[in-house]
Order: sequence, then C-alpha cells, then structure tokens
Amino acid sequence: MIATVCLNPCIDKTVSISSFVYGGMNRIIEKREDGSGKGINVAIAARRIGCESAALGFMYQENYAPIEARLKAEQVPFDFVWCQGAVRTNTKVLDLEKSIITEINESGTPVTDKNIEAMKASVREWSQKADLMVFSGSVPAGCGTQIYRELMAAARPGTRCILDTEGDRLLEGLKQNPYLIKPNTFELETIVGRSLQTPQEVYKAATTLVDRGAQLVAVSMGGDGALITDGSACYYSEALKVAVKSTVGAGDSMVAAFCKAIEGGLSLEEVFRYGVAGGTAGVMTEGTELIRRQDFEQVMGQVKVQKIA
Repeated sequence: MIATVCLNPCIDKTVSISSFVYGGMNRIIEKREDGSGKGINVAIAARRIGCESAALGFMYQENYAPIEARLKAEQVPFDFVWCQGAVRTNTKVLDLEKSIITEINESGTPVTDKNIEAMKASVREWSQKADLMVFSGSVPAGCGTQIYRELMAAARPGTRCILDTEGDRLLEGLKQNPYLIKPNTFELETIVGRSLQTPQEVYKAATTLVDRGAQLVAVSMGGDGALITDGSACYYSEALKVAVKSTVGAGDSMVAAFCKAIEGGLSLEEVFRYGVAGGTAGVMTEGTELIRRQDFEQVMGQVKVQKIA
C-alpha cells in the first residue's frame, strides 16, 4: 500500500478564458472545481494506475465535501485529522489562446500543535501497513519547516518515505534520509546556488542531495526531460513529444508512477522509466484531471532512457 500525506488540501478552481487581459475584463468560458492537494493527487493517480493507496492529512470542517467526494469516486480510502476552518481555494486561470495557466493560491488555514501531534500519530499508525509513504506539497501556517522531518521520524523504522517539497522543508527533510526526493530544476538550482544548463550539471548537483541524505534524487526538468540518480548511476530521458493539455498534477502523477515501480521492486532504470511515463501521461489530460491508465500504458513503451553516468 501507498499512503500519501497531504497537509495543505485545497479546492482547485480552474477557469478558462479565450485570451487573458491583464488589468482588463476577462469573461469565463468554462470552469471546474476539484478537491485537490498534492498528496490527494498522488493517492488518486496511484489508484488509477493499479496501486492500492490511501490519503492521509489535515482536513478542515468547512468546504471539504469536494475532496471527500473525489476520493470516494476514485475508491481511495482516507483518514484525516480534522481541523477548524475552511479548505483553501486555489484559482487557476487558463488562457486558451496561449495555453498558459496562471495560478493564484491561498496559503491555507493555520493548524494547532494538537493537530500536528494527531498527524504524527496517524503517520505512525499507517506506516505499519504501508509499503511507501509520500509526503508532498506546501504546509499551512502552524507547521514549521521541520514538519516533514518530524512526520517521517514518526513512521515505522524502515518505512520508505518519498518527499516532494521545496526550500527549507526539503533541506530539513533530508536529515531524515528519505528514500526518494523529486525537486525540479529551479528548486535544485535554488539549493545549490547556481544555474544548471545541461543534464550533466543537473546530475552533479543532484548528487549533492544524495550526500545530504536522500537515497534517490529524481529531477523533473520540464521541456528538457528528467533524470534520476542514486549518487553514482544516473539515467536521463528527453521529454516525450505529446500534446500538452495541462501541466497541473503532472509531478504528482510522476511520483505515483515512481511508487508503483518501487513497490514492485524494479531496477533504478525501470523506476525512472515508470516515473517519466507517469509525468508524461499527466500532461495529456485537461486542467486538474490527472493521469489516465491508458495514457500511462501507451507512453511507457515510448520512453527512451539513457545512462549518462
């Protein structure tokens, strides 16, 4: 089983307009709302590609229904720590003419120390039955930068933890030796303090995060592809040429596919192949729809992996 932890759930409100006018009138052509959050997305994506998954995390007593309904529709069990307040809303404005999405995200309702202790207890309980635990996304006020490190420490010893976050939360999390982390190029550049122009440069920078505690580092490079390293071997893949309908949730689909391969005991090369296929399939759906199994299986055979170290 794959248990995902979502500390900052949200309602993704996606509005489509013909051509965005900054400072002017914009009329909505179409809109949709989805219960979301990175951990929620990973649990759903994993379920869609054939994994057993469960969604954990904080949930708020107001406006939670779309998230609960979505998880039930996808047959993903959930176990939330209930908090006072409302689920935040993230607004995504899709410019149809330019195929550009502008995101306007709320921060999230604060949580209490009592909520955090309950979350640690939930992680401790679920780690007894989960093969993998995924900790991903932003956090609400009330959570310090050490929150993911503390939650991973609460898990059963030997639990393989995947961490998908950024900045100080990522650096703190590295102290708990996560099994896999997934920064993008910009996040990696921010950590190492320099621009990274080639796959070899990205690989060398990624190895510094292995030195700091990660067992595997996967780097999503957008249109430049992706790579993975365990500190010695490194595999790289160019971005597949597919019709990109939305990049929202693509990283979560990549993480879900990594989980499927890791849980299956596959080699590093195959773990990477699954991840690239998952991320690629994730951009082939509209808005916040997430990965479809048929797309994942279709692109799997198209992924070309190169060993560059």
